Formats: sequence, C-alpha cells, structure tokens
Amino acid sequence: MMMVAALAAAALTPAEMTKIADAFDQAQLTQDRAKMEAMIDDRLVYIDGSGKRQGKREFIDGWMGADDRYNPITLVDRTMTPLGRDSFVTSSATTLTGTSVGKPFSSHFRFSDTFRRVGGKWKAVHIQVTRVGS
Repeated sequence: MMMVAALAAAALTPAEMTKIADAFDQAQLTQDRAKMEAMIDDRLVYIDGSGKRQGKREFIDGWMGADDRYNPITLVDRTMTPLGRDSFVTSSATTLTGTSVGKPFSSHFRFSDTFRRVGGKWKAVHIQVTRVGS
C-alpha cells in the first residue's frame, strides 16, 4: 500500500500534463516537423481513424501536406490520466478544420495520446484516433 501512495504522490500535476499535451497539439497544427520528431517515440503505435495500425512516419507525414493548413482547435471533454510519474494519457474530442489543396475541410474525432518519459524527455508512444459521425 505504501508503494502505491508513493507513486501517486510522484505523479505529474494536471498543469504539467496539459503543458506537454498542448505543446504536442501545437506542433501538429503548426506542422512543426522537428518538434514532432522530437516528441514522438520511434516505436510509436498509431491507430488511425479507420482502425489501421501505423507508426511515427505515417503520423508525422499525415500532418505535413504542403497545401494543408489547420485552424486552432477547441478540445472538448478533455481528460488527463496520470499513470505514475513517467507516463500519462490524455483524451479529448475536437473538430479539426482548415484547408487542403485550397478546399475547406472539417473532421470530428476523439483521440487518446499516451506519453511516456523516455531518456528524460516526454514522448508520445501511443495515439488512437476515432472518427465521430460521418
């Protein structure tokens, strides 16, 4: 019982988790490839909106369309779940809007990002995206 209490006491604060998750979201929306490369573990498991398992390269490349631009997002029903002092899961729903090849798009989905401290740095290690609606 004492070990569980010690782990809980060492868990990240909600503000710390939010800062990490927000930085990751901003790297995606601003198409900051270098920041995404640094924040994503090489062994990332990425489950896309169709249910297909992919990896780090596919996730990053999916955000890097030369003709894609993304608008700021609003996160709805956001949760932060600490998993000890070295990992946490964040989950939310959002509607991503922007333009792709000059045409507007809108995509409503729910996602979960799992972060783990790897070599002293926070890395996304698992991402799951579920499309909402049609």
